[in-house]
Amino acid sequence: MSEHGWRAFLAADGVDDWVVLHGGAVAVYVLPSLAAAARLAAAVAEVPGLEGSGALMTLTGDQLTVRLTRGVFRLEEPHIELARAVSVVARDHPAVADRGRAQEVSLAVAARPDQVDVGFWRAVLGYAALDDDNGVDPLGHGSTVWLQELDPDKRLRHAMHVDVSVAREHAEERLAAALAAGGRVVAQFEDPPAWVLADRAGNRVCIAAWPDGA
Repeated sequence: MSEHGWRAFLAADGVDDWVVLHGGAVAVYVLPSLAAAARLAAAVAEVPGLEGSGALMTLTGDQLTVRLTRGVFRLEEPHIELARAVSVVARDHPAVADRGRAQEVSLAVAARPDQVDVGFWRAVLGYAALDDDNGVDPLGHGSTVWLQELDPDKRLRHAMHVDVSVAREHAEERLAAALAAGGRVVAQFEDPPAWVLADRAGNRVCIAAWPDGA
């Protein structure tokens, strides 16, 4: 899988509404009501090329979330034009893009290479295969589950952790909220910014401005 698609998307003009997360390009549009969000969804569905592209739309209260793909490595250069077209439709309604509402939550299940069991997790959750190492909710509601191979020579400390992918300008805000709620930083990375946090019991979660901050 190539990084070219999502890197080209990040470098493109006219995609300011969009955040590139673990699941690909996402835009969240805020409108006055559910009815207004539904009207925008109907208009977006008419964007040429969106039908059959694998895009996913979710209506929640006063907002419409548009995902162009379910995985970041499936983001390709033609998605840039789709994103621009969706943004034009959103401005015509009008809708306000809120990058702070865009996020992708993934559950990472860790195992040694000979114990990776992605088929079990797809079966028990009723998930579909997206890539060889993961499963996605066919309804588009639940978190993506992916299997992380561990070094067989290292001791297994945490069998699971949560990954939270957010817009680059909102990562530190999310970090501050987690620390204020009693979390602590276990590890920090600089490029792109990411923090591994733990709660009081030692359960871990990663807040990452990736790929958006790459």
